[in-house]
Amino acid sequence: MTMKRLIGAVSAALLAFAAMPAQAADKVVLMLNWYVYGEHAPFYYGKAKGIYAAEGIDLEIQEGRGSAATTQAVAAKTADFGYVDVPTMMRAAIKGAPVVATGVLLQTSPMSAMGFADKNIKKPEDIKRKTVAITPADSMTQIWPLFLKKTGLKESDFKTVAGDGQTKLNAVINGQADLLLGYVMDQSMKIKDATGKDVYPIKFADYGINMVSSGIIANTDYVKANADLVRRFMSATTKAVEAAEKEPKAAAQAILDANPKGGKIDTLTQGFELTIPLYRTAETKTKRPFQVTDQNMTETVNLLVEYGGLDAKAKENPKAFYTNDYLPKSGS
Repeated sequence: MTMKRLIGAVSAALLAFAAMPAQAADKVVLMLNWYVYGEHAPFYYGKAKGIYAAEGIDLEIQEGRGSAATTQAVAAKTADFGYVDVPTMMRAAIKGAPVVATGVLLQTSPMSAMGFADKNIKKPEDIKRKTVAITPADSMTQIWPLFLKKTGLKESDFKTVAGDGQTKLNAVINGQADLLLGYVMDQSMKIKDATGKDVYPIKFADYGINMVSSGIIANTDYVKANADLVRRFMSATTKAVEAAEKEPKAAAQAILDANPKGGKIDTLTQGFELTIPLYRTAETKTKRPFQVTDQNMTETVNLLVEYGGLDAKAKENPKAFYTNDYLPKSGS
């Protein structure tokens, strides 16, 4: 009888254990830098393929309204992670915002001067006597003087028209400007969506401007309090990027599956394909995504202090702006 009771008790315990719900996944909010475009494909692909779920993460992706606004949301803990322009985050951090980059994805700058391919503007010399559309005080306009210096151009070599982001696009689309300052995988695709015409970018990075761009950021207190979750999130995001690199069109389709009004499959795919080469530099070409070098970050800080309005005290400790400590090791 005692044995029967024991077996009954064990069976009941096993049944009760089996009936227990699985441990709930951690809810994580990732806020993007802007409305969705091709660059964002890995996050949607990672969610669709269950990569985040496999790390115990229930991911919510929210569109943003600019890197500065997303940085503010992360600083205020209204978003757990942000995908932003890292130099923009640096400007906030040096002023006291409690934010840090937990992974720098775009290690080569996407900044460029771009116009319709049929205008045959393919090198800095071709910009002479043309009209360039800019948005005053945005990140590209701040670095533009360095591009001019590197390429031997002067402000007097071309005309400039100024306006907000949409005005800048319209100026090129309507023929009021020959070029605009934009990101190779962003504005170029917006122009192509609107006109069906190809765009050619003159990339700042091709002329010695070595700067990082987009990356993942988090609140510094959140990182300290949730170290394991941050590691799992960065592991999942690394795997998502690697998976998306292998299947660009499927990754772009994941955007439309989640957001049917998120664009057109062809330009989303092309925009993402233009993003992939920006993931690595010559120094990180054999490494997994996000493994930024100290040299790349130091060069970025130095350029931003000289040309981008970053407080000079940032040069004292560039490592304060980023950490690679939460990234997965090779093969993991």
